[in-house]
Amino acid sequence: MVPLPAEARPTVIRKTALPKLSDPEVAVRRALTHPVGAAPLTDLARHRSSVCIVICDITRPVPNRLFLRPMIQTMMDAGIPPTAITVLVANGLHRGGDAAELAELVGRDQWVLDHVRIVNHEARCRGDLVNLGSTPTRGVPVWINRAFADADLRIVSGLVEPHFMAGWSGGPKVVAPGVAGEDTIRTFHSAAFMEDPSATELVLEGNPLREEQLQIANMVGEAYSLNTVIDEHRTLSFVNFGDMRQAHQLAIDFARDYAAVDVPRKFHTIVTSAAGYPLDKTYYQTVKGMVTARDILQAGGTVIIASEISEGFGSPQYRLAQKRLVTAGMDGFLDSVLTKQFADVDEWQTEMQLRTMRLGRIQLYTKSLKPEERIDTGVEIIDSIQDAIAASIARSGDPEVAVIPEGPYVIPLYRP
Repeated sequence: MVPLPAEARPTVIRKTALPKLSDPEVAVRRALTHPVGAAPLTDLARHRSSVCIVICDITRPVPNRLFLRPMIQTMMDAGIPPTAITVLVANGLHRGGDAAELAELVGRDQWVLDHVRIVNHEARCRGDLVNLGSTPTRGVPVWINRAFADADLRIVSGLVEPHFMAGWSGGPKVVAPGVAGEDTIRTFHSAAFMEDPSATELVLEGNPLREEQLQIANMVGEAYSLNTVIDEHRTLSFVNFGDMRQAHQLAIDFARDYAAVDVPRKFHTIVTSAAGYPLDKTYYQTVKGMVTARDILQAGGTVIIASEISEGFGSPQYRLAQKRLVTAGMDGFLDSVLTKQFADVDEWQTEMQLRTMRLGRIQLYTKSLKPEERIDTGVEIIDSIQDAIAASIARSGDPEVAVIPEGPYVIPLYRP
């Protein structure tokens, strides 16, 4: 709870209340037996020699515990030995998880841990990758995890939620950047992609990242997806399974009506979050909450964000990018990325932070960062959210305050 100053007039912006599935386990089993644009999983699994199931990394609260075991059990019942089933964690260029984290990812289900192999994707390990050539439209080099590319049956899983670059998460995004190689990720996260106005939340048509992700997925070949949507209490609201493109699109169609919220005015003061655990583990992920509220930010206004940041900054490469921002300023940093074919690792998150910094100020409330790390955020660190709100109201003379408890999972859209 955040106490507001007496003069503040808050407008709380939340997703439209999502329905709750009365029996999530039954819903998962039904999704596997009644897929979208595909045969039931039992039929898909027959006569397959190997399987790779891709799950998201620890920063996404995907309810893996609900579907991994029934999915694996269905495959085993169809004749696939557990030794031929791999669960691959889609880390992209992020760090891999240790044994405790992998156990958390699968819902601490000992049955899953005992029966199948769970491995981290390593984007920099060329020996773990296969080269599939280049995408036809923009020539992105396509390197994909070998376990996924070579599997006889490929399945990706994840949350379907707004994503501030790719439009929506899940589906083909789990393939690339999820299990793609470093060259692939650094190419389509370069400024040529990031500075495209269509590379933003909710947008699929004309989004260069989305277009490349679909082309990369097509180059890999036959693949299926299990898609989930959860509410702000992490309760399952939607699940489906089937053809990756068709099933993912249906999940997007469902989620869009809840995640995008029309707002009739802009605000000089916005209070938001990094959506809590696990997305708030790093400053890198916290940036998402700074960016997704910008459509309702009045020019010169203030975004105040709270985040735990329990693991610190993120990657060393990201910290270097932030140092460049602090040293060179916004224009200098942007000039340094515009001509690169391969973006420096994680500098694209710094580039995203600029989207809001160009409009107004960003203030961060956290108790976790070291003094030198606080400088490298490039934003103002505050000790009191209440005092920051009062100061923003005093600067603008506007007592109206937008409050977005769920951070980047809600996309407020200015609709006067």
